[in-house]
Amino acid sequence: MTLIQVGQPTAQSPFDSIRQTRPDGSEYWSARDLMVATGYDKWQNFEVAIERAKIAATNQGHEADHEFTEASKIGATRGIAVGPSTVRDYHLTRFAAYLVFMNGDPRKPEIAAAQAYFAVRTREAELAEQTRALPQSYAEALRELASEVEAHEVTKARVAVLEPPARAWQFLADARGDYSVADAAKILNRDPAISTGPVLLFKWMGKHGWAYRRESVWHPMQDKVNAGLLATKAQKPYWDTATEKLVVPPPQMRVTPKGLQKLYVALGGIDGKASA
Repeated sequence: MTLIQVGQPTAQSPFDSIRQTRPDGSEYWSARDLMVATGYDKWQNFEVAIERAKIAATNQGHEADHEFTEASKIGATRGIAVGPSTVRDYHLTRFAAYLVFMNGDPRKPEIAAAQAYFAVRTREAELAEQTRALPQSYAEALRELASEVEAHEVTKARVAVLEPPARAWQFLADARGDYSVADAAKILNRDPAISTGPVLLFKWMGKHGWAYRRESVWHPMQDKVNAGLLATKAQKPYWDTATEKLVVPPPQMRVTPKGLQKLYVALGGIDGKASA
């Protein structure tokens, strides 16, 4: 395998060539593609870096499910030729990919190259949003408008598919009055007697019968939902370009104000005696 040279990314960077774009214009990278580009031989080893990156994203207040979208990819089966097989994959945002490589094997020169690429590209994107160049002539403005119209026509069919579910999910996705687990942890941490974070709070709720984990996703126990301590927020459907199917992510677990008060007491916010 040809190693990627360490240094600042250029227009010919291998990471540019494997970058993909959704119909809505948003970019992403396949974790499987990045694994190959950075010299990993085993998916299990690369997935360790992904899981660490997801924890880092959650601890920084980001929604890991949005930054690391689970997907599938058609890959060739090793060994005897028995045809293609479907393997697990993630569609990573630029930020997610950067976190993955920050948690990657530092001994690999490809990892250093990836860190440089995503750090510089992230900064370039931030500056581009702040200083978008204005058209310098009438003809240039027309060309820009024509490009936007063409992009709109390409995505019109996808929008038609997503629009009805989006309207139907509007009510279900209303999260006013409750908090993500990450936000709940930040609020609880205001009390000096409490020291927690999203990961620790999820583990505590799993241990004390508030929630359970299935396929890397936390779900609230039904009795806690009935008691008004926890709630769920529907996640917006998206179009998976790999499978050409509409994907509905699992709902996000939320903490209600009543649940937050209960957690505050249970974690020692009143008398300093936290539940073990």
